[in-house]
Amino acid sequence: MTYRISDAVLDLFYPARCPVCDGVIGAVKMSAGRIKRRPLIHRQCRDKIRFIQGARCLKCSKPLAIDHESEYCSDCMSSRHFFTRGFSVFSYRSISGSIYRFKYMGRREYVRFYAAATERLLGEKLRSLGVEAIVPVPMFRDKEMIRGYNQAAVYAQAVSAKLGIPVYPDLIRRVRNTVPMKELDAAGRRNNLKKAFNVTQNDVKFKCILVIDDIYTTGSTIDEIAHELLMAGVKKVYFLTLSIGQTT
Repeated sequence: MTYRISDAVLDLFYPARCPVCDGVIGAVKMSAGRIKRRPLIHRQCRDKIRFIQGARCLKCSKPLAIDHESEYCSDCMSSRHFFTRGFSVFSYRSISGSIYRFKYMGRREYVRFYAAATERLLGEKLRSLGVEAIVPVPMFRDKEMIRGYNQAAVYAQAVSAKLGIPVYPDLIRRVRNTVPMKELDAAGRRNNLKKAFNVTQNDVKFKCILVIDDIYTTGSTIDEIAHELLMAGVKKVYFLTLSIGQTT
């Protein structure tokens, strides 16, 4: 795809950064005498990323060891989940620094690469699910005001543009300020999220929803939201996250 002149000028003054190393990416690229859209990632950084491929849990999508005897991870075999199934793009360890900068340091421009990778890896599968609405995991209002944006909503909008599925960012509201999940164990995460979310409509018209977040760990957040949506009349709740960890 070729650049418009205005796009090229903007990139000259505000060059994008590589989502892996955070180094500046060249503003323009010449090919056959034309100004082409710049790459989204340094070529040498591509090999540092690990995508979720191969054996994975059929419920949450966590990678499974080659010698794993079940089609489900240990967590999904021992815990009840309210979501129908989940999908993730990257292995957490290979992209954790990138997601941290995207989440806390204003690097919202990374989302172009994230969305392109999502469409390439999972686009066909996600379109086949019959999803009617994309819902980003909401932040508590005060936290979002301080940060300036909700990273899940930024990612959701970019995925929406790729898949052609509308986003409804206000369908779920976070009504209680919770303790940061990284400070809690699995049981603490579940208790922390009780009554933290509300569906803003009495009767949700959608039957199939895709919930989007940045990281999947134990699934506590997705489960709490999925439970609320199911109670409101939704039949299937899938999730998509940027990254997920290895199962134990």
